[in-house]
Amino acid sequence: MPPRRRIDPAAGAQALRQWAAQAQPDAPAGEDAAQLRQRRQHRLPERQVTATAVRYTLEELAARAPGRAVEVRVPPFGVTQAVAGTVHRRGTPPSVVETDAPTWLALATGTLTWPQALASGALHASGERCDLSPYLPLLRM
Repeated sequence: MPPRRRIDPAAGAQALRQWAAQAQPDAPAGEDAAQLRQRRQHRLPERQVTATAVRYTLEELAARAPGRAVEVRVPPFGVTQAVAGTVHRRGTPPSVVETDAPTWLALATGTLTWPQALASGALHASGERCDLSPYLPLLRM
């Protein structure tokens, strides 16, 4: 049985487009990661837009990679279990992925790759099935 969606797909896609327009402006030529991060902080999207976009993309991941082997955490906005494999019922799951909302949404939209996020330290992944790169990006913006 597919996971139940709480976010209407149309509303979720709209929130994701709005987030992308506000938080992911095109970088000027020669801009480094620190300059991009600083520029993004001045144009942070509204909290509700970010929350809806995160929850929508987490639901999309669970729909595309059904299972309960990996817990994906994007505090404080949401958490989901995905990827087939060892079932997690209680306590700390065997595989955990945790990151902040901007990093998660950048991964979900393809503006950041899995190796880049890991190398930057913005993404923490542990466990045998924690590599979500085969499922990302979820949507291209």
